[in-house]
Amino acid sequence: MIEKYLSKTKFESYEDFYKNFKINVPEKFNFAYDVTDKIAVETPEKIAMVWCNDQGKEKTFTFGQMKKYSDKAANFFKSLGIKKDDRVMLILKRRYEFWFCLLALHKLGAVTIPATHLLTAKDIIYRNNAANIKMIVSVCEDEVIRHIEDSEASSPTLSLKAVVGGERKGWINFDAELEKASEDFIKTCENETLNTDISLIYFTSGTTGMPKMVQHDFSYPLGHILTAKYWQNVRDNGLHLTVADTGWAKAVWGKIYGQWLSGSAVFVYDYDKFVPKKFLEVISKHKITTFCAPPTVYRYLIKEDLSKYDLSSLTHCVIAGEPLNPEVYYQFLNATGLKLYEGYGQTELTCCIATYPWIEPKPGSMGKPSPGYDIDIVDEDGNSCDPGEEGQIIIRTHDKKPVGMFAGYHKDKELTEKVWNNNIYYTGDMAWRDEDGYFWFVGRADDIIKSSGYRIGPFEVESALIEHPAVLECAITAVPDPIRGQIVKATVVLAKGYTPSDELVVELQNHVKKVTAPYKYPRIIEFMDELPKTISGKIRRVEIRDKDKK
Repeated sequence: MIEKYLSKTKFESYEDFYKNFKINVPEKFNFAYDVTDKIAVETPEKIAMVWCNDQGKEKTFTFGQMKKYSDKAANFFKSLGIKKDDRVMLILKRRYEFWFCLLALHKLGAVTIPATHLLTAKDIIYRNNAANIKMIVSVCEDEVIRHIEDSEASSPTLSLKAVVGGERKGWINFDAELEKASEDFIKTCENETLNTDISLIYFTSGTTGMPKMVQHDFSYPLGHILTAKYWQNVRDNGLHLTVADTGWAKAVWGKIYGQWLSGSAVFVYDYDKFVPKKFLEVISKHKITTFCAPPTVYRYLIKEDLSKYDLSSLTHCVIAGEPLNPEVYYQFLNATGLKLYEGYGQTELTCCIATYPWIEPKPGSMGKPSPGYDIDIVDEDGNSCDPGEEGQIIIRTHDKKPVGMFAGYHKDKELTEKVWNNNIYYTGDMAWRDEDGYFWFVGRADDIIKSSGYRIGPFEVESALIEHPAVLECAITAVPDPIRGQIVKATVVLAKGYTPSDELVVELQNHVKKVTAPYKYPRIIEFMDELPKTISGKIRRVEIRDKDKK
């Protein structure tokens, strides 16, 4: 399958790879038809997915079954009036129905908006109205359902709701309707897609405003050939596990596109709480061959006695989401004999910098630029930085936009042009490059916090805190944490009539959990009489961070 889309598949060195790797993008590409369905026709019994949950349930899906259920789902959506360019939000955690829905919506030419189950009503209202969402398909969990229902009155475009894994009054029963739907879905000119049509929109945290809408077109999956085959090093007929909820872009990085293009099945472990021992048992039992997770997961795994588990099936392990602590690298290497290969990208991109198999890992380094990406590190004046000099990571697109790079921020030309102008895309991430050409991540230029693999925008947390009557002013910063990478800290100036106390700390933390997603709450709260500011009145977060370091 993958040979069809590459000019060359085998490379002798990183230099050969960077120079000669090329993705051949067909005139019209639709992943559901051109990959999933074609594999289903040619090898219907080939394994596409192995799924299990933390209650002991297990299911295996072949490509033949993926075609069957995605066709049934497409007919279900079509019966409700979902058509090309309609927006459908999927809040499905790690349930296997996500894959049926995603493929079905691709077939219809509709726009899929994956979302986390941690969203509150306020978050959902914003997304519904910003993206003109017509339908939501959700897991059947009381809190998630309640937030969606609470958003309806303020969401005029939302007209359809379907629930998976249970029944709910006023909701369409997805499971029952899927069962009744026809297995024969016929592609028509009405749902034919162009490569430039929008297929996915991801909401990603911003620091100076509400979440941005990152839009990807139908050629996007091909960009993840780099991610899967060459960074994750997945194998034909292998079984790949990426740790990610379907609400995050990391899911399509590691749970469908590049893996299926490369012939590997994906493994999905559906759990509510991360328990390292259970995770290791699952890897051992199901003979996972390739593995991708954020550093937080590896930090927990190395605290276990890894010699008790049969990890011999693992052939390649990669890591992304935040910089890797060298101690984690060496402990994992000593326990398993496996090196950890780091990588870097954004919701807006695919894997654009990585430690590819031809180069030796340097613990803590992201690796080297991916082919197709013209990457540099520049100073504030736009000049290329010398080795060892910190600057911002940029991507030059003068010659060609990399396959899989986003198509811009949806309905926000001004924001798109702010970060992508004169054929230069500014990632907002700071890094430096060593003498060997390896890139080393420093931090977010705009203060994005990365905690346990989540990206948290300070503005969202600050906005939530300010709603509390006790808070006059606040600043959100990151504090290093040995387990989560970073944790959220709030520096708070109290309004008159309020005094610092342990009780108030808990009250403010609970307030943030209710107003925004629970994982964003500040684990540390410090009270101050005033915040450090510039002459123009802007808060100097850097001063807070420097004080914390001291």
